[in-house]
Amino acid sequence: MSTIGLILLAVFGVALLLFLVIRMNLQAFLALIVVSYIIGLMAGMSPAEIFEAVQAGMGGTVGEIAVIIGIGAMFGEILKASGGAERLALTLMNKFGEKNVNWALVLTGFIISIPVFLDVAFVILVPILYSLAQKTGKSLLHFGIPLLAGLAVTHSFVPPTPGPIAVASLLGANLGWVILFGLIAGIPAAIIAGPIFGTYIGKKIHVEVPKLMMQNMAEEARGKQYDKELPSFGMIASLILLPLFLILLNTFAGVMLAEDSTLRTIVTFIGNPGVALTITALLTFYLLGTRRGYSKEEIQEIATKSLEPAGIIILITGAGGVFGQVLVETGIGDVLANSMADLNIPVLVFAFLVAAAIRIAQGSATVAMITAASLITPVIGTLGIEGPMLALLVISIASGATIASHVNDSGFWMVSRFFGMSEKDTLKSWTVMETIIALVGFGMTLIMSIFI
Repeated sequence: MSTIGLILLAVFGVALLLFLVIRMNLQAFLALIVVSYIIGLMAGMSPAEIFEAVQAGMGGTVGEIAVIIGIGAMFGEILKASGGAERLALTLMNKFGEKNVNWALVLTGFIISIPVFLDVAFVILVPILYSLAQKTGKSLLHFGIPLLAGLAVTHSFVPPTPGPIAVASLLGANLGWVILFGLIAGIPAAIIAGPIFGTYIGKKIHVEVPKLMMQNMAEEARGKQYDKELPSFGMIASLILLPLFLILLNTFAGVMLAEDSTLRTIVTFIGNPGVALTITALLTFYLLGTRRGYSKEEIQEIATKSLEPAGIIILITGAGGVFGQVLVETGIGDVLANSMADLNIPVLVFAFLVAAAIRIAQGSATVAMITAASLITPVIGTLGIEGPMLALLVISIASGATIASHVNDSGFWMVSRFFGMSEKDTLKSWTVMETIIALVGFGMTLIMSIFI
């Protein structure tokens, strides 16, 4: 097939994917598989070649991330069940004081979203936002935007959250570098989109606590039995930061220690993302489960429940790997790389724009990340991208996939519902916040690329 034909085929593939997800409401996993089959056949691949690409793409991708996402989900679920999120928020608010509570909230969101899914963490912590808004008389956005900004940044930028793990797996990026660059890009993004923008928009749009939400909370509170005290702040913070520390230690050990060093062998093992999370999960089950009175059956039920959303993410990521493998086999990857070189488009910019376009079109940040990574994967070998640059590419894609959440994104409606806001006010607050995170994160990625 000619160069122009392959480019048109790639464009058709993405367009077909968006049509199936948006118009036909087809599940993203199935849509990616269907498009992979169609692209392979249209490019002239034989059925046997397509099946081999499916096996290679699915196996190579899922084999790396299944353990990380699965165990990470278990860790987050037991943390949620034990009240760890509430303890983190309450302690930080007490330390920062009433005047700086919005800074405590962005830090709470930043930390708790590392092991706990964004929507789950938000639902857990939203009663605290209601209480603060009622107590101070300030707009709910004054407190809500900082929390949401912290949650959104780590949800998109910092492993072991599923999005960046999936992209890192597809691109072959080192998770230690991804964590480091995600933190560097995420901290200024969280500050600007959180306390700074939150203070501004809170003065522009006054949002009171929805009466229906207060009634539901009161009924829920009457039905609860608070017979277990919240875990300690030190324990929660240590458990969340432990896997990040081990993974980063492994990354730096690879640079600083000799290959035949016994210490490097040990650090390489315990710093492997899967091993680091396994260690953390086992500690969490004991410290927040067994030691706090949970039975073995209760812990098993919590762990099993956590695998439901994790399984969906693993499968979608695997399907993204299949899509990327088909693009490699058809030669589309080489054509995209040559086209980028001819147009003089830096790969970081191209990755950001592709992820942003898909995000705006179909709403899901996860689908946008995986689809963009699938398109970029075949380009990596041709352009010779490796090492820390791959991690920057992950953050660039994550930034693009965060931008402009609007009415086709479930997060938009979650915020609108819990804050009782109109679509117009949600666009002015939540959507702008997400866009700030995306642009600041991308800007920081470009700055870091100068020094890599």
